[in-house]
Amino acid sequence: MNRVRKAPARKAATMTDEQFDLFLPYIANLPLRDQREMMERPFFSLAKSKRVKPIDYTSPDGQVRVHVSANPDYGMATIWDADILIYCASVLADMVRRGLNDMPRKLHIMPYDLLRAIGRPTTGRAYELLGQALDRLVATTIKTNIRAENRREATFSWLDGWTQLVDEKTERSHGMTLELSSWFWEGVMMKGGVLAIDRAYFDITGGRERWLYRVARKHAGGAGEGGFAISMPVLFEKSGAEGQYRRFKFEMLKLAEKDDLPGYALAVETAKDGEPMLRMRRVDGKGGAEMDTAENSALRQVQDEGIPPQGSPAAAEASPLSEKVSSRKLFAPPPRPRAGRAGQGAPEPGAIPKTIDARALIRSTIAGLSDAATRGFMTDETIDLLRRECPGWDLHALHAEFERWVAASPERTPADWQRAFVGWVRRHHAKHRHELRG
Repeated sequence: MNRVRKAPARKAATMTDEQFDLFLPYIANLPLRDQREMMERPFFSLAKSKRVKPIDYTSPDGQVRVHVSANPDYGMATIWDADILIYCASVLADMVRRGLNDMPRKLHIMPYDLLRAIGRPTTGRAYELLGQALDRLVATTIKTNIRAENRREATFSWLDGWTQLVDEKTERSHGMTLELSSWFWEGVMMKGGVLAIDRAYFDITGGRERWLYRVARKHAGGAGEGGFAISMPVLFEKSGAEGQYRRFKFEMLKLAEKDDLPGYALAVETAKDGEPMLRMRRVDGKGGAEMDTAENSALRQVQDEGIPPQGSPAAAEASPLSEKVSSRKLFAPPPRPRAGRAGQGAPEPGAIPKTIDARALIRSTIAGLSDAATRGFMTDETIDLLRRECPGWDLHALHAEFERWVAASPERTPADWQRAFVGWVRRHHAKHRHELRG
């Protein structure tokens, strides 16, 4: 029996087949994207402790206003809660990349994948903290004139609601539906609305350091060799941090001295008024590879080479995930060079091959990322299918047995984990269903 857990003021959400079809099979390896407008303004609490004091920000030129108020029961959404929004932005951006239409505001996700993608553990406590973070995203209210168009202000919460389906017997989550606010969704969908971020961002522990990385990525990511400089008082106002300016300046100077933001170098300069300025410069290869990770590189090559998006008719013919290609072929080692005379198929020792099938290599790389991400759990679709076709079995116990069976031999590694598990259970059911009657 299942029950639905609800967060405050959220609507009950039901999952349609169309929504489920939008679930990405390689969530854990998703290229990460952050919503551009969230990266520099004070939208989140930077403290791990509960914050109820509002944020009230006006830009130095008076053109931009942000007011954030917290629900006293839940507190203000934090910079760590924003990881969930980064994940959602990444999902939407990848749907656009793959050529999907009708981008949804309701995303169906598996919490296990979300936690893995944002670098969190998948323990019971982590699921509990995830629920609390979602509650804060629902309960925090933002008023801003950013993108308000003809209105004076836009008022919204980050999430309009969230729903989790939980099995009462096992307490296992069968998925979540997150309903994104229109303001956030529109910001992701607009041209240039997202920026790639380094996966190392999720390893940053300090709230102010996390916020500083996002400011650096927004302003210095494409600023050239000179980077971007900002005075400390302006930086303080943009952060929305609680406490005194002197304390904030001291902490920023310590971060500049430490200089370990992934991908960015920090340096202190002196402005004309005598206050320090913080200069941020992009440094490739420093502490991470924001735009040069293996999966991002492969994905960019896919786009540059004109390989069709997954799900398109052309991709069905070309994709290594096609049923025409077996898992044995996908995971087979490269053939050994044939023996022969020089110049007739036998490369000289140390010689570099003249031609490489780059497209096949990129596709197989992405296929490997996709397949690996569905390992270790059952999707809702898999569970529903097996409960209809093979009733009476403890699917979680069978899944653990299936994992042990696959691990026993490298040759059993499947191309599609969900499909392989379904076939394995069907064979188990056909062979042992008489035991259920007994």
